[in-house]
Amino acid sequence: MKRFKRIYIEITNVCNLQCSFCPQTGRQAEFMEIETFRNILDQIKPYTDYIYFHVKGEPFLHPQLDRFLDISHEKGFQVNITTNGTLIHKVRDKLIAKPALRQINFSLHSFDGNEGLHRKEDYIHPILSFINEATVKSNVIISLRLWNLDKDNRINQEKQRNRELLAILEKEFDLPYRIQEMVFPSRGAKLADRIYLNQDYEFQWPDLKEEEDDGMGFCHGLRSQIAILADGTVVPCCLDGEGIMNLGNIKNTEFSEILAMERTINIIRGFSRMEAVEELCRKCGYRKKFGKKG
Repeated sequence: MKRFKRIYIEITNVCNLQCSFCPQTGRQAEFMEIETFRNILDQIKPYTDYIYFHVKGEPFLHPQLDRFLDISHEKGFQVNITTNGTLIHKVRDKLIAKPALRQINFSLHSFDGNEGLHRKEDYIHPILSFINEATVKSNVIISLRLWNLDKDNRINQEKQRNRELLAILEKEFDLPYRIQEMVFPSRGAKLADRIYLNQDYEFQWPDLKEEEDDGMGFCHGLRSQIAILADGTVVPCCLDGEGIMNLGNIKNTEFSEILAMERTINIIRGFSRMEAVEELCRKCGYRKKFGKKG
């Protein structure tokens, strides 16, 4: 078994939306070049078979998205893409029946986080049209995400913030039941073959401006996942969207060397002791999801 279950590759940090839950990056706008991408895949091949086009940015904005998928297939990788879905009508032909494409995660809560998106029907119907075609012509898995719920399910029932969107999904997939606006830990709703709905609490990116907690806990960063930003910067996980925990740049340092560096090893050893050694990790609430090691 290879070391990482997945490696995140940010093919661009540019986004077409300004979601309320997603801080805008302060980094220089980047679109990863083809040769950089090829080099990354060559270096990470011994460590994983699965790559995720995700960190910051909207992957569908990359003009060479189809080439990235073709190269991924040539080099034996399977690809997951996370997207806000607003550009699906422009890229659907670049995605349909691509053998490398394993899964697409549509962040439907992007609608709720943007004042500029006005009609849910105009937003969701192009996505559903693509899903209907893609699931017939390929084995792609579809995950529809609504990560905008409150931790108090009573508030979710009162707000009914997703009810209109859920009603559209219920009708589209001819569901014999009404989808509840509540979180079922580690369990989503199966809408159809290879099509799933996952609801979760509103997501918060870690930020150095936040207060530190006790620093105790476990994280899968550098154990089952790692991320590479659009400029080649390697970071411990997909939540370091600003490259704060810069472990090195894959353009000028071999990936294998980055994994062996002191800072990398210290992070891993720290979590083995249930301790976050990096400041950003101590300000990351996502770590608490894992509770105790295991």
